[in-house]
Amino acid sequence: MIENIRTFLKDNNLDALLVNSTNEFLVEYNRLEENSRYILTGFSGSTGDAVVTADKIYLFVDGRYHIQADNEVNPKLVTVVKLQTGETILSGLKKLFPEKSVLGLVASKNSQKRIEEFQKYFDVQLLDFDPIEKPFEEPKENIVEALYTGKSSEEKFKFLRSKIGKDDAVLVTNLEEVSYLFNLRDFTTPYSSKIMKRALITTDNARLFSRNEFEEYKSAIAQIGGKIYVDKSTINGRDFQLVGNKAAFFDKSPVTWMKAIKTDDEINHYIEAFKKTDMAVRAIRDYIENNDNISEWDIAEQLEKEFIHFGAKGLSFKSIVAKDKNSALAHYSKCSKDEILTDGSLVLIDCGAYYEGGLATDITRVFVKGSPTELQRKVYTTVLKVFLNSFNSSPTNGFEIDAKARKIFDENKIDGFIFNHGLGHGIGVSVHEYPPNLSCNELAKVEIEENMCFTIEPGLYNKDFFGVRLENSCYRKDGKIHSFVHMNYEKKLINYDLLSEQEKEWLKDFEVI
Repeated sequence: MIENIRTFLKDNNLDALLVNSTNEFLVEYNRLEENSRYILTGFSGSTGDAVVTADKIYLFVDGRYHIQADNEVNPKLVTVVKLQTGETILSGLKKLFPEKSVLGLVASKNSQKRIEEFQKYFDVQLLDFDPIEKPFEEPKENIVEALYTGKSSEEKFKFLRSKIGKDDAVLVTNLEEVSYLFNLRDFTTPYSSKIMKRALITTDNARLFSRNEFEEYKSAIAQIGGKIYVDKSTINGRDFQLVGNKAAFFDKSPVTWMKAIKTDDEINHYIEAFKKTDMAVRAIRDYIENNDNISEWDIAEQLEKEFIHFGAKGLSFKSIVAKDKNSALAHYSKCSKDEILTDGSLVLIDCGAYYEGGLATDITRVFVKGSPTELQRKVYTTVLKVFLNSFNSSPTNGFEIDAKARKIFDENKIDGFIFNHGLGHGIGVSVHEYPPNLSCNELAKVEIEENMCFTIEPGLYNKDFFGVRLENSCYRKDGKIHSFVHMNYEKKLINYDLLSEQEKEWLKDFEVI
């Protein structure tokens, strides 16, 4: 396959080809069978793209995947480029290629915003097909009405229509936004509640188009007489070309912000969903405590059973169950049958589920089998300290909260342990939603508004020992941060001497589930 790709580069006069992890809907968690980057490199992480040249394959990954990428790819074939906090694939490519290098981009697998960013530096050649993609069978759908939304679809359409002229339309290609607008969910695809359709909303109609209705979709776009409002960050390049000179843009996407600011009904549904999530995680803690000779795989299987037992429709992402050194991989995903817990084993569990409302829950807890070491207690308590201070900060924006977390980590350094990812992300129909965002990136400077939902998840990792991440999903209400998660922290892993009196007082809110 690699030789065929290089022949393709030569035949099309390309210096390099960008190979994406996503599909035409630009989803984060794409199925591996339609993930061209995975087909090329064998790397199974949810994000990260590859670049093929005449003599090399580069894989670009952020801090969550540095170790996993090293473990999964063949280093003789693939060079892993480890992006640091704040770096992007574009900044990484600039270090490798001279300006105006000819870069092939698959139009349907890159957002228009990304294409335009790449065009500022590279000579971008847009491709109308993916030379790596393999045929795959479409999953069957079972679309159901979402419950507990607080707004009808007609109310949402009415709000959108108030933003456009009578001959205009709004084209929505982001699956989370389509699912949100139409109050529809589909739980048949693993780790998803999204319906796989595009939407075109006019002043008198709202239509959905599936993948196999592409000709009807093109025709509907052609029939719009006025402007078509799109979001360059979520529409792919091919769809943007279809819109052509009709394209118009909102200063602030009304769909994105309507979805990000949850209704009180959605907040209340989330509160109930997290009660069930807490119970599933409590049950898996007891399972670990009371059973011997269990593996990561055993725990993951039992965890899914617990979620279903407590009413989940399905998992919101593939559970991370990582013991000892594996827990240093922020997004470890193997859940191996060969990794057996023994006395002193530390295990990190990052998990979540969907319930009737189709909103993703997300929580991370760390347990230890038997008695912990002093190092385990020190790292755990330091991460807990950072969480407590971040959670009890005055919520202005995610950039400032993230900066506070990093300051506390810097003041309590543990040799060899690093914090190499953002502090948190928005949650909703997707387990990763924006806005809001908690990180050192510019996008995190957006205000966290009332009823926005997000995670706070500090962590420390050392590939030679273990990793600890403690994650609570939260929301802002009445000017304060509140936690959906009430699952307690692991007392035997807490060194109370490392906590201030104020931190001990804050901790009391999480001592009883």
